[in-house]
Amino acid sequence: MNDMNKYGNLPMNINLVTPVPNADAKAISRLVKQKGKVSGYELSDGRVLSKQEGVALAKQGGIRGVAVATRNGSEYLRSLPDGNEGNNLSGLPTASSNSMQ
Repeated sequence: MNDMNKYGNLPMNINLVTPVPNADAKAISRLVKQKGKVSGYELSDGRVLSKQEGVALAKQGGIRGVAVATRNGSEYLRSLPDGNEGNNLSGLPTASSNSMQ
C-alpha cells in the first residue's frame, strides 16, 4: 500500500467518515461507559452525549480529532492519529454513566 492510501500508520479506509471540524468544534474530554463499553461522550464544554449523538455531531463537524468508523454495523468514534497519545479516546478518563440521565 502506498503512503497516499494511509493516514499515519493506518489505512485510510478504516474510517467511514473523517469529518472536517468546525471552528467551534469541541473535544471529547471523557468517555461515558456502561458495563465497560462506551455509551457516550463528555465534551470539553461539559455536555454529555449518547454514543449516537456523538457520532451525529462529529459528522456535522462539531467534534474535533475524531473519525466515524463502523464495527458490526454500529457506528462509533475513534481518535485520529496525531502523534499525541494523551488525547486518544482509549486513554481518556471515564465519566459516570449517571451523567447521561
